[in-house]
Amino acid sequence: MAEPLCNAAVKKCKETMPQTPIFSSMLGSSCSGQVQPDMGERCVDPVYQDGNLVSGSLEALIEHLVPTMDYYPDRTYIFTFLLSSRVFIHPHELLAKVGQICIKQKQQLEAGTEAEKAKLKSFAAKIIQLLKEWTETFPYDFQDEKSMKELKEIAHRITQCDEENGTMKKIISQMTQTLLMALSARSQYQEIREKFRQPVTDKGTILKTKPQSTQKDILSVCCDPLILAQQLTYIELERVSNIYPEDLMQIVSHMDSLDNHKCRGDVTKTYNLEAYDNWFNCLSMLVATEICRVVKKKQRTRMVEFFIDVARECFNIGNFNSMMAIISGMNLSPVARLKKTWSKVKTAKFDVLEHHMDPSSNFCNYRTALQGAAQRSQTANSNREKIVIPVFNLFIKDIYFLHKIHTNRLPNGQINFKKFWEISRQIHDFLTWKQVECPFEKDKKIQSYLLTAPIYSEEALFIASFESEGPENHMEKDSWKTLRTTLLNRA
Repeated sequence: MAEPLCNAAVKKCKETMPQTPIFSSMLGSSCSGQVQPDMGERCVDPVYQDGNLVSGSLEALIEHLVPTMDYYPDRTYIFTFLLSSRVFIHPHELLAKVGQICIKQKQQLEAGTEAEKAKLKSFAAKIIQLLKEWTETFPYDFQDEKSMKELKEIAHRITQCDEENGTMKKIISQMTQTLLMALSARSQYQEIREKFRQPVTDKGTILKTKPQSTQKDILSVCCDPLILAQQLTYIELERVSNIYPEDLMQIVSHMDSLDNHKCRGDVTKTYNLEAYDNWFNCLSMLVATEICRVVKKKQRTRMVEFFIDVARECFNIGNFNSMMAIISGMNLSPVARLKKTWSKVKTAKFDVLEHHMDPSSNFCNYRTALQGAAQRSQTANSNREKIVIPVFNLFIKDIYFLHKIHTNRLPNGQINFKKFWEISRQIHDFLTWKQVECPFEKDKKIQSYLLTAPIYSEEALFIASFESEGPENHMEKDSWKTLRTTLLNRA
């Protein structure tokens, strides 16, 4: 099976630098609702460019996060800063700093004029709103006791501004309950997470020279390419729903050195990313397995053409990840070498698919198709037309490069916030797409097969391939003999 996602991403990303529009002038257009430098007596340290905050010290950026009685940060800024802050400071430390600023402002209002005292409730409501947005968007920031302690401390101080009717206490109580439910749901998902499917290596299952028992194949479960593409999309959206923005920031924090990322030991594990990457690998290997284990050439040709049609339907739906996995499976060497089979395949449709996924110019054709799907999604009236599932490995690669080609800090020591605006926009798009409710009804029988059917190891695929179509040259003959001997002698 493939190596872990983060390591694989690093290896792939070192090969070529992206040269596509996705990395050019990403801040050229104005971002709706971005923070404006109207801060009164607040810290003037941040630097703006065309009205957009592009850099500042960590302290100044934190100042810009905390509301005052006359100011509330834009939601875009809140999301971007809270998302990127974990690269520089642990969530519980950030909460502590936010709490200190809140307490200081509260004390100033309490010591001020009657008019300022009258604004205490309004100020407190803004702080609660900030905490509510924080806990809803990044619930896992509050997984440890230190963060919960800081949250309760801020909440306690703020509710003192409204002791008469207790409205704020009710809001905070409801916020806390919602947070605990979110943490519990995520914890349960991690506890019951699926075991990675292990490839089959049993010699009796693979060697076609042995009498074969009646085996199911994908066509016996689903022979309609559209229905199978819909079920793959259902699985994709289900997997994507368990990926959170802080998971995606692991791509940044995982690559930073320990010296520059002091809270690495406490961050969320990258299981969700690796599990989704594993699904891609399993689907690719399943496609190859289904093709290579078919004995008769005519049936094998039909299987190849079926998966081409499935990939095409995935493309039409906007499910690019499954489409790429299927194409990857058919391009694996054990499948690609089946020349007699491919000679019987009507490859025109496959050629079109490969054109869309052509890696030249950093997958320019794919990115054009993805942009078209994203535009369709924005104006769509139905969930069917809103579906956008990008090729996840390429999405990871894009974020990785945004991280690598821009420094976290500028020469003057300020945080390069322009970089994090760019990363935030990519992640925000992904989060928008993952919230689409799947319009297709779940077919348990088909999904059970897709998720549990045996898949061959690379070694087993080659043996099955050689037995379907014998080795054509000395190199293939040597490989076949070695693999067969190894497998037969295995206990």
